[in-house]
Parts: sequence; C-alpha cells; structure tokens
Amino acid sequence: MQISTIIGLVLGILSLVVGMILKGAPVVNLVNNPAAYMIIFVGTAASIFMAFPMAEIKRIPKLFKVIFTEQKLLDRKELIGTFTEWASITRREGLLALESKVEEIDDPFMRGGMRMIIDGNDQEFVRDVLMEDINATEDRHRSGALIFSQAGMYAPTLGVLGAVVGLIAALADLSDMEKLSHAIAAAFIATLLGIFTGYVLWHPMSNKLKRLSKKEVELKLMMVEGLLSIQSGISTIAISQKLTIFLTPTERATMTQKDGDSSE
Repeated sequence: MQISTIIGLVLGILSLVVGMILKGAPVVNLVNNPAAYMIIFVGTAASIFMAFPMAEIKRIPKLFKVIFTEQKLLDRKELIGTFTEWASITRREGLLALESKVEEIDDPFMRGGMRMIIDGNDQEFVRDVLMEDINATEDRHRSGALIFSQAGMYAPTLGVLGAVVGLIAALADLSDMEKLSHAIAAAFIATLLGIFTGYVLWHPMSNKLKRLSKKEVELKLMMVEGLLSIQSGISTIAISQKLTIFLTPTERATMTQKDGDSSE
C-alpha cells in the first residue's frame, strides 16, 4: 500500500470537511447534491474519453493500482553488489560464465540485457535496444500521467459549469427567498467539488505517477550502465564507483561506511 497516497487522500477530505464546519457551511450539502457529483465526475470522465484513445483509457485501473500500491523496485545498493559480483566472475571466467545467472534475474529488463551481452551482441546495439526500451517506457508513463493532469484541468472548469446550472435552477423560482438562498449555496457545491478533485486528487496523482516513473527510469539507466560495464570488462572497483552516482548522498555514505566496516 502506498501510504503517502492514503495519507494525502485522508488529509484532503478531512481539510475540506473540517474547513466547512469551521466556516459554518452546511456539510450536508456535500452529500445531498447528486447533480454536482454527476456534473463533476461524469463530466470529467466524458472529457477524458473525448481526449484520449480507448487503448490509453483502458490503462486507468492499472494507473490507480500504481498510485495506491507500493512500487516494487530493486534496491540500488544491492544492485551495485550484484553487478560487482558479476564483474568479478566475468573477469575470471568470461561472459559465458554468467549464463547460469540469467534465470535468477527477476527483472525482465535486466534479464533481457544480460542475454544480449552473453549472446555476444555489439555494445552499441545493446545500448540502443535498452535505451529504446526505456524511451518506450517513458512515453507510456507520460501518457498515463497526462490523463490525470488533464482531468485536473477539466474538473475545476466543470465546477463552474455546475454552478451555472445550479444558479439557473435556483433563479427559476424567486417566490421563496429562503429556498433561493439554500439553492444558491447548493449550486456552488459543484464548483467546490471541481476545484477539490482537480487540485487535491487529479493533479497530485499525475505528479505521483511522474515521480514513480522517474525512479523506475533511473533504475533502468543504472542497469544499462552496469550491463555495459560488465560487457566492457572493467574492474569491480570501477563499476562500483561508476554506479554509485545513481545513489543519493545518504545512500553513498551508508554504503561507504558499510564497506569500511567490512574491511576491518
């Protein structure tokens, strides 16, 4: 479970409800206003269907799963250890000695790259294939994030539309001023929902998808450098130094301290 998403969702709803209570606004209007929900949620869905092809829309359930579940990526420090071990084996026994390691690799991207270098493909060819794979992944992730960012753009505007519809209904009967005041207040619930969903749900979800995509792409770039370094036959020390650039300063410090403790 992606705990930050859950915390953000709970805090967002809590801030809206508590804020309305503190301002003296009737919270019941949030519930007793199906028209506002129809205009905002169904209208946003309609806009998304108009804006994107069906092949991309079918991915929305998977995108929600990505947002609400923890991203399972290989640990970068462990990955450096794996590459240094493979580099040591390669320098002693050659690339073919890694053939037995291929099936042990869980990540399909790294497994495919390992197979290519064991098969004796040219280094430039291997790099081109792996980078094309990364580019395709980035494009796919970008289109997914765009769906949510577009929803975040449409929802507030639809909120204005909902308010206009509500005001038309409210002003249709001016005989009862008390009833009119309640109707006008209810009309702006659509605007509230539009702004809330746009800037508390859809735009932040789009940003989260972009951040998760960035982490995955960085890991794949690290794998590319590790695989090509093994193919080049560089030393274990050199490959470790080369791959530590993908670590944060804290991770580098932890890794350096660990290496120092193990050498004592």
